[in-house]
Amino acid sequence: MSKIKITETILRDAHQSLIATRLNSEQILPILNKLDSVGYHALEMWGGATFDASLRFLNENPWQRLRMIKDNVKNTKLQMLLRGQNILGYKHYPDDVVREFVKRSVANGIDIVRIFDALNDTRNLKTAIEATIKEGAHAQAAISYTTSPIHTLDTFVNLARDMENMGADSICIKDMSGLLTPYAAFDLVKALKSTVKVPIELHSHSTSGLASMTYLKGIEAGVDIIDTAISPFSLGTSQPPTESLVATLNGTKYDTKLDLKKLNEVAEYFTPIREDSIKSGLLNTKVLGVNINSLIYQVPGGMLSNLVSQLEMQNAGDRLDEVLKEVPRVREDLGYPPLVTPTSQIVGTQAVLNVITGERYKMIPNEVKAYVKGMYGKSTVPIKKEIIEKIIGNAEIITSRPADLLEPMLENKRVEIKEFIENEEDVLSYILFPQVAMSYFNYRESEKYKIDTTLVDEDQKIYPV
Repeated sequence: MSKIKITETILRDAHQSLIATRLNSEQILPILNKLDSVGYHALEMWGGATFDASLRFLNENPWQRLRMIKDNVKNTKLQMLLRGQNILGYKHYPDDVVREFVKRSVANGIDIVRIFDALNDTRNLKTAIEATIKEGAHAQAAISYTTSPIHTLDTFVNLARDMENMGADSICIKDMSGLLTPYAAFDLVKALKSTVKVPIELHSHSTSGLASMTYLKGIEAGVDIIDTAISPFSLGTSQPPTESLVATLNGTKYDTKLDLKKLNEVAEYFTPIREDSIKSGLLNTKVLGVNINSLIYQVPGGMLSNLVSQLEMQNAGDRLDEVLKEVPRVREDLGYPPLVTPTSQIVGTQAVLNVITGERYKMIPNEVKAYVKGMYGKSTVPIKKEIIEKIIGNAEIITSRPADLLEPMLENKRVEIKEFIENEEDVLSYILFPQVAMSYFNYRESEKYKIDTTLVDEDQKIYPV
């Protein structure tokens, strides 16, 4: 057994999970050289919600952040999270957009692309995997881990075999809700290692309090890489702490060989950022505890906060328990999808509506209808006929790969925003988040015309600076 490799999540999933993806580039830049010197296998630093949050809340260009990190990280691989055919958005995009996004991501600095599909429908991974391989990057396919009466060890083993056959360079067990128990992890990793020949990475969240123990059993079973977060932004809905796992494995045959002193310097840098986040209310200490609801109802931390928000908007905050009990029922109705973006939002919103209206499926969002029609892919098990009829009546169900029904859009969108384009990546930002991107483009333009008193003449004309 070779040493265990560590992927550090502080620049993506750790702050996404704890402070709503609000680390800005100014906070990230000073620590990059130190992170690069630690000896991590990879830094997960892009994708997921970082793209949307950079544009929407931070007035930053996510592509520029990627380039900035690449310029300062010379020794460590940079990793991103991609939602397969959804890219970084919440619906399917045509193949031309997926290919271009992967191409531009790799060209701007990404080394490893972790690709998952919320339904584990491998048809939705195919284009992104092929594009990643074509661009010369590492294609990691991710299993969206979940539990249900029909999710067995064979389910995940067969899925991993399909992913390897599609060309995946490695496979990640993506336990987004902290559902994977230690002994189940041991059995799953053992089964995968005996089936596929590519490296296995284990990703979990500490939401249920199990993840550190789960990692240890996964390591004993032969996992190659684990995802951890530097301690100030670890635990709760984030990953297990990097330093603790490194110390645990020190001196064993699994020794990571990482230097705790260097890790402590990284932790010392992020500690005041954590404290400021608590003082400002950005980091709610409630997300740092153990939430047993994730095991009982399979509700990820992010989904739980969304449910609370939706209920409060309806002045029904006291009905959370009813909604939590309704979530598994809706999930069963919809064919047991794993609860991860966007299926967690789809199931959660329907559960809230079922409770608020007092009648199941009295109100049905368009996203739920689209899901039942097959627009997101194939459900784990077929949806029962009576549920289909209740939600979409006699509407046609799509059995083909959803993206096959989409027309190419890259060129049309390029023309649509030609006056705003500063680089080709702007077109992709606009396709994924049209309104948010346009707001950013307008902000970017206004920043060029800030008044500089040294450049104002007697007529008070304003010149670009």
